[in-house]
Amino acid sequence: MCHKETLRDTVRAITLVLALACLGSAQSPSQSPAQSPAWRKVGSSAVDLLLASPATGAVDHVWFSPNGGTLYARTRSGKVFETSDYEVWQSSATTAEPLPQTAPALARIPEAGAHVTGGGFGRVFALGNQLYRSTDGGITWNNLTAFKTDSVIGLGQRSVAVPPPGSTLNLDQLVVANQFGVWRSLDGGLSWSGLNELLPNLPVTRILATPTGTAGTRVEVEGMGAMELPPGASVWQPVQDAATSSDAVRMRFYSSRIGSEVRSLAQAENVIYLGTADGRIFLSRDGGSSFLQTATDRATGPVERIFVDPTRPDVALAALGGPNAPHVLRTTNGGAFWDALDSNLPNVAVHGITGERAASAVYIATDLGVFYARAELDAAGSATVNWIGLSESLPAVPATDVRLDPAGIQLYAALEGYGVYAAAAPHRLLSLRVVNAADFSTRAAAPGSLLSVVGARVSSVRGGNLEYPVLAAADDASQIQVPFDATGPNVTLALATGTGNVRFGITVQPVSPAIFVARDGAPMLQDAESGLLLDARKAAHPGTRLLVFATGLGRVSPQWPTRLPAPVENPPVVAASVRAFLNGAPVAVTRATLAGGYIGFYVVELQLPTLNNSGPAELYLTADGVESNRVQLVIEQ
Repeated sequence: MCHKETLRDTVRAITLVLALACLGSAQSPSQSPAQSPAWRKVGSSAVDLLLASPATGAVDHVWFSPNGGTLYARTRSGKVFETSDYEVWQSSATTAEPLPQTAPALARIPEAGAHVTGGGFGRVFALGNQLYRSTDGGITWNNLTAFKTDSVIGLGQRSVAVPPPGSTLNLDQLVVANQFGVWRSLDGGLSWSGLNELLPNLPVTRILATPTGTAGTRVEVEGMGAMELPPGASVWQPVQDAATSSDAVRMRFYSSRIGSEVRSLAQAENVIYLGTADGRIFLSRDGGSSFLQTATDRATGPVERIFVDPTRPDVALAALGGPNAPHVLRTTNGGAFWDALDSNLPNVAVHGITGERAASAVYIATDLGVFYARAELDAAGSATVNWIGLSESLPAVPATDVRLDPAGIQLYAALEGYGVYAAAAPHRLLSLRVVNAADFSTRAAAPGSLLSVVGARVSSVRGGNLEYPVLAAADDASQIQVPFDATGPNVTLALATGTGNVRFGITVQPVSPAIFVARDGAPMLQDAESGLLLDARKAAHPGTRLLVFATGLGRVSPQWPTRLPAPVENPPVVAASVRAFLNGAPVAVTRATLAGGYIGFYVVELQLPTLNNSGPAELYLTADGVESNRVQLVIEQ
């Protein structure tokens, strides 16, 4: 049976989250910098390295307060955090670290180069690749972290904390700091758990990609390589990122070619920009066969990042570190001239940069957080811009990178130690965009499908001689439905907004399927029996029925009026031939209809095979042979 109330809740959530709240509460550039975008945390600050529990960046020292009520941790960056509940960490003002206990003379140490420290109560600890304990002056040692030749908490032990004398803490409690975070044992080292998921110590240096298809957000983490946050997950996973590996190899190769250390690389078509550690920018127009230095003689710091417009390679932006301006450079003629866009920007190092040429939008990551400005990117316009701070609601730490999603709707920022945050891109309020309501792509529309107008409150829409009903509207986004009798292929929409009338061209084709996904890339899938939504934590099982929420499946039978909710009983059936594929193999489709009680939503019911491999699986739909976006679900036996 179908759980209709659960279905209703699910579709309501889709409507609210995806149709209108895709921008959150983005600020207009005319607003005060104090009115920061509504940032949301992307995942936790921990990664899954197949250790006792999730890990994070290196921690150099841990210790207890004198009464044992507070645990302190000093990270590799020098920041000190404290926790009283072993879960939530807060920045600490303390600078008083206890002196290490002096270890007595020992018979031997268990590992070459191990650091020895006293632990009280006749115990001595040795910290090397593993953690060891001796109670007989080093005659014998007990390895507390070994699993075969590995360590269950990772290698490189740096500090151990034990309950202070006179405290009420369990004397068997041990806390260890190492290359992969903070770890705790309550049984003297027999078992371990991490304290890392909420410790702000994930050293993200670069945002590699935003959620798309079956892939989630991808980042580069210092000392760990490429990491991905799978759609719907909270902990980062190691991933092979061919582009990142290729860029690293190319930068080493180009460094030898130009005789200077290459710090950044950007490419569009056959045009390649190289930024060097000594502040120069080189350009190739033949795919890297030859390079010429561009006119960047004013640069005084390393070129940390370069953004190049993918459709107009002569347009590029450069982010410069170092103590002195300039820190932001722009070229619109392929490096023949670079002008500085610093204007009112504080004299601070810039580590990341991104932009959208059509909207004249530039975003930068600096030591003082994230900034936004409008700057002419089609031609060499004025170099005087107004930088607006966007970090009011973010932790007060340096930002290491920024990136826009492919639709230019969401802005992602990497913060030193705190991982990744995302918010609505403020420039969208000045340059609206019409996207598919399911996956925020610019794929073609289809009769009956849902579109989101991002960046404006829309009161009415017409396309040709048809009204495109406005189903919901907010200041930053509106949702419209394509009439069931709309035809294409090319339609010009006339949108009435609060700031005037806007014309926008779209493509309409008979079908254009798209599976709904959340902002983190998690698809809107539901177990038909239990009514539970599926994600990285709630897996599907072989042999079960699965509900897939989509739009763009086109006309239905019997014909159904635009703007009218579909009936709950016997909803109209999709006229197109709908198929589903799991890891490339066809899956039985038992029904494809409008979603009862809602407008523009379709539901496709699948019967999963009784035999399936466990783990992530790729799912997509086709309607009359036209493919949808590809999404990921997890299957377990």
